[in-house]
Amino acid sequence: QVQLVESGGGLVQPGGSLRLSCTFSGNHFSFYTMDWYRQAPGKQRELVATMSTGGTAIYAESVKERFTISKDNAKNTVYLQMNNLKSDDTAVYYCKAEVNHGVLHLGPYWGQGTQVTVSS
Repeated sequence: QVQLVESGGGLVQPGGSLRLSCTFSGNHFSFYTMDWYRQAPGKQRELVATMSTGGTAIYAESVKERFTISKDNAKNTVYLQMNNLKSDDTAVYYCKAEVNHGVLHLGPYWGQGTQVTVSS
């Protein structure tokens, strides 16, 4: 069974930085596409960044040039480096793992979320 645990959230001033981590417990981490989502109060959960198994990163327009997703297969961990944070980035951030490859479907698995608050 896959478990995901996010960490690294907190309170930061506008313009500041945070690095979120998502640690994967289970088998075959390298098979999974890893995503970061966020959900602000009163809003739908939205995709922030995706890291494919091949290392391709895709970002939401709102975070391009500011956020960077990376993956360390040796540590079974995916990261989200967030720079130049804005108040609109305030949300609970979730990690998701999923495999959709041909007939192989695993997940999706979600973490419990970590709160990011951007405020002066």
